[in-house]
Amino acid sequence: MVTPLTDFTALSFDCYGTLIDWESGLWTGLHPLLRRNPREVAREAALERFAAVESRVQAETPALPYAAVLAEAHRRLADVWGVAPDVEEARRFGASVGDWPAFPDTADALRRLKRRFRLVILSNIDNAGFARSLPRLGVAFDDVLTAEDIGFYKPDPRNFAFLIARMAERGVAKDKLLHVAQSLFHDHAPANGAGLASAWIDRRAGVEGWGATTPPPDGVRWDYRFESMGALADACEA
Repeated sequence: MVTPLTDFTALSFDCYGTLIDWESGLWTGLHPLLRRNPREVAREAALERFAAVESRVQAETPALPYAAVLAEAHRRLADVWGVAPDVEEARRFGASVGDWPAFPDTADALRRLKRRFRLVILSNIDNAGFARSLPRLGVAFDDVLTAEDIGFYKPDPRNFAFLIARMAERGVAKDKLLHVAQSLFHDHAPANGAGLASAWIDRRAGVEGWGATTPPPDGVRWDYRFESMGALADACEA
C-alpha cells in the first residue's frame, strides 16, 4: 500500500534536473565547444555523451568540486569530438551552473510544499554553485547537503546514508522522508537501496532516451510519479 503523501514530514530533493533545468543549462554551456566542431552534434546526442563522461569523472575523482568536474568533462568532450581543448572555455562551462534556469513550476511548487514539509537538498553540486542557484528556487531550505560536504557523488550510497543520518538528528524518521528526484540512476536506485520512499519527477516524459542522465539499472522503482513539481504540489494539497 502506498503511503499517503501527507504522512511524510520531510521532502529531500535532487536539484539539477529536478528543480533546475540542467539539460537546457548544459546544452547552452556546450554551444561554444560544439560551434568549433566541424561535425554537427544533435542536442540529445551531446547530452548523452556528456552523461557518460560526467559519470566517469565523478567516479574517478569523487572529491573534485562540481565546477571542476564540469571543466574536466568539457576537456574530455573536446577530445571525444576531435576539437582542440580550451582551458578558459572549460572553466566558463564549469562556472555556468549559476546561470542555469529553474523550471517554470519550481519556485511556486516549493513555496506551496514549504507550508507542509521540511525541505532538504541532496545534490551533486559544490556549495558555491548551489549558492548561485538558490535565488532561482524561491525558498529557504531546512538543510542543504552537497557532494562537497559529503565527499561523494550520487549514486554512491553514502550520500543517502548521510541524508538519513542528518534527518534522524533533526527528529525525522526514515519512513517520514520522501526523496524527490528526476534521475532514476543518481537518485531512485540508491534511494531504493537505502529503503527510502521516492517520487519520480519525470521531466523527460514523452522524450526518448535518458538525455544528460546515465541509464538506470534494471529493477529501479519509485512510489509516486509526476511530470512536474507543480503536479507534486497539487497532489499534496489534494
